[in-house]
Amino acid sequence: MMGFWYRIGHTIAKLLGKFMFSYRVFNREAFDAMDGGTIIASNHVSFLDPPLIGSAIRTPIYYFARKTLFDHPVSGYLFTRCNALPVNQDKPEISVLKQIIELLKQEKQVLIFPEGERSWDGVMNMEAQPGIGMIVAKSKKPVLPIRIFGAEKALPRGGKKLVRTPVQLVVGEPINFDDLVNDSAMGTKEKYQLIVNRIMEAIAALEVPVE
Repeated sequence: MMGFWYRIGHTIAKLLGKFMFSYRVFNREAFDAMDGGTIIASNHVSFLDPPLIGSAIRTPIYYFARKTLFDHPVSGYLFTRCNALPVNQDKPEISVLKQIIELLKQEKQVLIFPEGERSWDGVMNMEAQPGIGMIVAKSKKPVLPIRIFGAEKALPRGGKKLVRTPVQLVVGEPINFDDLVNDSAMGTKEKYQLIVNRIMEAIAALEVPVE
C-alpha cells in the first residue's frame, strides 16, 4: 500500500512521463505479475530513472539514493517516505545490502542499478558491482531485468533542465538463479560474479520493439 508522499510522487512521475516524455512501457504485464519479493535490475542513465520506473509499477518499490541527498532535512524527509535507501556510492555499506535482503525476504520489490552510477551517454557499463550477486544469492529471489531508453536525453548526467524527449521502458522476463545459488561446488566470489554477468547480459539484450 502506498503511503501519502509515495502516492504524491508516483502521481507526479506519471504525469511528467505522459506529458513531458511520451513515456511508454513495453511488457508492463511482467510488472503486474510480480509475486512477492523481486529484484528489479535496470541500467542507469538519469536521476529520472527511479521515479519513471516506479510510476510504471502499481505497488510501492524501494530503491537506492545517494546518501548526501538525505543531508537536508526536507529532502531527507521526502526521500525516506518515498522508500529511498541512502547509500554511499563510493563504498556501499554491507548494512545497506543486508537491509535490501531483509526487504526482499519481507516480499518487497527493490529496484537496483547494478552499474552503481549513471552513464554519461546512455551506454551500459557491463562491469557491474558484485554486491547485487550477494543480494541475489542471500535472498534467493528472482531478478526482473529492465532497460530504460531516452532518459539520458531527458535529464542527462550533469544536466539541470528537463528536455522534452521520448522515453521508453522495456521490461524483460524474470530470471531464476537457483542453479547458481545452490551450486555448493562454486566459490562465493565466482558465484556472485556469474550472477551479475547474467543480469547485465539480460538487461543489455532488451530493445524497444519495432512496431
